[in-house]
Amino acid sequence: MNAISRQADSIEDYVAALTAALQGPARAKARLIEEIRDGLADTVAAYTRDGMAHQRAVHQAVGEFGTPDELVPSCQRELTIAQARHTARTVALAAPFLIACWYLARTTGHDQPWQLPRMVQLLAVHLAGVAGVAALLAAAALAATGTLARRLPIPHQLPLAVAWTGTAAGVAMAVATLALATASVLATNWPLLASAGALAAASHAVVAASARACRQCARLPAT
Repeated sequence: MNAISRQADSIEDYVAALTAALQGPARAKARLIEEIRDGLADTVAAYTRDGMAHQRAVHQAVGEFGTPDELVPSCQRELTIAQARHTARTVALAAPFLIACWYLARTTGHDQPWQLPRMVQLLAVHLAGVAGVAALLAAAALAATGTLARRLPIPHQLPLAVAWTGTAAGVAMAVATLALATASVLATNWPLLASAGALAAASHAVVAASARACRQCARLPAT
């Protein structure tokens, strides 16, 4: 029982050090850590079954797997790509919401006698353009890290490019939120514009958080 506890403690110390050093999507990180934990435990168990002393088995297993410091760069690269895919997917899904906000602002402003809706329409056209470009870039990033990654190497700077694409989309959504909120105060059909503003705000929150996480991952050393 004591030997089992010592084995678990040694493995958990190794895993804890690796967990603390890595950043990335929670599910992808948990899956990666669990695979390493299971592989290390299985290797130690195999050596101890062959009669090797526990501490020697742990030392041998770690030598095969590599120390946490040795594993971090390659593991972080994997998690950075996973985060880039997550951010690209978020942008690709959220960008159409900004285009929908443009459509709502455009249709609402047709019968207004004052100028703000027209200004909102013009602003929304530009913001929708940003969202459209961001969606296309996000789709390209998903392809580059998915199907194409089987044939071509993933560009080293791609995660950072995805991060800043997400940041640009998030800023566009924040501006759209402010413009639609302002327009809703003066418009006669304010519930529609207020709803569009709320949709833009929600999209901004999701995209901005994912882009920030992607920037953090992309700045970490990886191989």
